[in-house]
Amino acid sequence: MKKPFNVKIGINPISWSNDDLPALGGETPLEVALTEGKAIGYQGFELGNKFPRESAALRDVLAQHGLALVSGWYSGRLAQRSAEVEIAAADAHLRLLADNGATVVVYGEVADTIQGASAPLYQRPRFIRQQQWVEYAEKLNVFAHHTLARGVRTAYHHHMGAYVETPDDVDKLMALTSDDVGLLFDSGHITFAGGDAAEVLAKHIRRVCHVHCKDVRPAVIRLARNRNWSFLQAVINGAFTVPGDGAIEFKPLLDILDENGYEGWLVVEAEQDPAIAPSYAYADKGYRYLREIVASMPQCGGAVSGEQGPHYGDASNRESAPGADTEPSFGESGTRRPNA
Repeated sequence: MKKPFNVKIGINPISWSNDDLPALGGETPLEVALTEGKAIGYQGFELGNKFPRESAALRDVLAQHGLALVSGWYSGRLAQRSAEVEIAAADAHLRLLADNGATVVVYGEVADTIQGASAPLYQRPRFIRQQQWVEYAEKLNVFAHHTLARGVRTAYHHHMGAYVETPDDVDKLMALTSDDVGLLFDSGHITFAGGDAAEVLAKHIRRVCHVHCKDVRPAVIRLARNRNWSFLQAVINGAFTVPGDGAIEFKPLLDILDENGYEGWLVVEAEQDPAIAPSYAYADKGYRYLREIVASMPQCGGAVSGEQGPHYGDASNRESAPGADTEPSFGESGTRRPNA
């Protein structure tokens, strides 16, 4: 008998407040995000910069809302430093996650990244020689073996503007690393990078240990490429949105996960300007869309059942975001989600 599709739906607080661009929702208190997320039906949150970084305090904040800790981004720099130095740097973050029940750590390589810079996307860093890939993979193996021993599996996040961005990059990394290194599959980033989301997911499903459900607006992505926008310009102009509001078909993706026995989190993560894409309405839209798909699956384990909050109406379904035909102006931003 086939096992139920045992998943939970969580969310990243970036829907309310963007750590890369504080101008996007930076004034929104954490309490608002947690209260609204719980009311919608989300079962857990990933970390953001506004969360406490002490284990007991974090546990108390989440418990007040009946929410679980899903995971938390870690800004890694293995492309520049040794595994031993990285392990020491990650110690407090790993302890925070493990103490609060998270079983994966989101590893994002920020060494030489342009994801928080004004540089166009084509200027992202690359490993040119095979030996660079081999050396990087060896360090990542050591790091991931350590995190697994701590009860937290490394979920490597392929990301626009970083060393591992495209489907080919993901292929190379997975081929060179051990099974200790899990893959965070991000539907939006892999599509933005020119990949077919279902194809990449099916190819690497055995290594997938965490999933970010992000939709895209192809018209904005085309503008970003044609006008040599930076990653942050693409975000401001609406390249990403919540599941069900863009061009990605999520039913085939969830089918692949289900058929291969994935158990874990489906995390709604969509960097947008809350002044244009209101946080509650879009978080609600993404949740309802995923929940409907999961609930329709045969032998669904019911992991997404629960009380529903008030419905404030659907966000508009669109491929192009308002203002996407004009280039935005914005201030400088630090590297994505620095670890406290």
